Amino acid sequence: MIDVKVLRLDPDRVRASQRARGESESLVDDLVTADEARRNAIAHYEELRAEQKALGKQVAQADGEDRAMLLSRTKELADMVKKAEAAQNEIAIAFDQMLRQVGNLVFEDVPPGGEDDYVVLETLGAPRDFATEGFRPKDHLELGQLLGAIDVERGAKVSGSRFYYLTGQGAELELALINLAMNIAIGNGFIPFIPPALVKPQAMEGTGFLGQAAQDVYHLEEDDLYLVGTAEVPLAAYHTDEILDPDTLPRRYAGFSPSYRREAGSHGKDTRGIFRVHWFDKVEMFVFCAPEQSAPEHQRLLQWQKDFVSALEIPFQVIELAAGDLGLSAARKYDLYGWLPTQDRYREITSTSNCTDFQARRLNIRARFDSGTAPVATLNGTLCAMTRTIIMIFENHQQADGSVRVPEALRPYLGGRDVLTPR
Repeated sequence: MIDVKVLRLDPDRVRASQRARGESESLVDDLVTADEARRNAIAHYEELRAEQKALGKQVAQADGEDRAMLLSRTKELADMVKKAEAAQNEIAIAFDQMLRQVGNLVFEDVPPGGEDDYVVLETLGAPRDFATEGFRPKDHLELGQLLGAIDVERGAKVSGSRFYYLTGQGAELELALINLAMNIAIGNGFIPFIPPALVKPQAMEGTGFLGQAAQDVYHLEEDDLYLVGTAEVPLAAYHTDEILDPDTLPRRYAGFSPSYRREAGSHGKDTRGIFRVHWFDKVEMFVFCAPEQSAPEHQRLLQWQKDFVSALEIPFQVIELAAGDLGLSAARKYDLYGWLPTQDRYREITSTSNCTDFQARRLNIRARFDSGTAPVATLNGTLCAMTRTIIMIFENHQQADGSVRVPEALRPYLGGRDVLTPR
């Protein structure tokens, strides 16, 4: 959540961020009023408690008629304190619920607008000219079936639409990608994690996924647990209610986990193959750092993503999302869009977000800095989302005979194999 001091001292900044996101500015006015009511309630409760304590000392020293009067007032005051405490708690809970509806404060230079108003920052690599090579490219599903690598029919039979099996060379390719991604992350100073894929509500809510993204989350009602849509959630919650040593920052974690998404609202979109599915595996980078480190750390995450996609020899673009397309927790977000030959366009394959101290405030993760104890900053970045990366490899490295050339960086993880051949 945002810093209450910013709301109190610079509400116009919060209004500007809400406006950039396309969200309610009136919520800020309501919050300012609620904050004043909350502080008044706290002051009233503390006044009554102070009087109650002072009265307690007087009772101990009084006798006779004075003592009886003081005891009567003590009883009256105890009831007042109890009611004031209940009112204070009720107002505080309402204020907290309102505050959690406000998205992270967007950086001022983030592009304005919505989903279609992103800005292309870079275009790296050149798409192949299949016409010059003399053949029409096949899409990833056709290639996957030729290679014996993807089985969506049995995935649907067993689990329903948007599920799949990776088989044979498809399964081998995912395992190779996992090992490549983890080795690169470890080489860049990340500690590897295999986190739980089921989390408590506090973890899901603390990372901001029970707000605008709640409809995409799987909830196990009987156990009150959530299936994570990304390893970001359990990695972010790892240090909940902890105070970190600032000398250990930045802490960089790389988590491998399944990701589950309901894909609510995607009816009719990307129904062919494995581009938009209910489950996929992913290697996610996550960072805890000092707030002033977050901007350069974000650039490092972006560079590691670019290095990884470049190593797979996939043409791609780097885009910055507009403010209205940011998730609740992000103050800035970059996406990498890989070239998809059969669609003749770039499609999202990774993203990285700077969440500043927004998630850490919700999860109560702090560090003892020289200036005092304060929330840390958190950042996340997908290094490799397996299904979409497999799609990009199949389509960009396919050959006329239906085989797929293996990028050189992946060959050591496939026993030196340089091509995937039809089965």
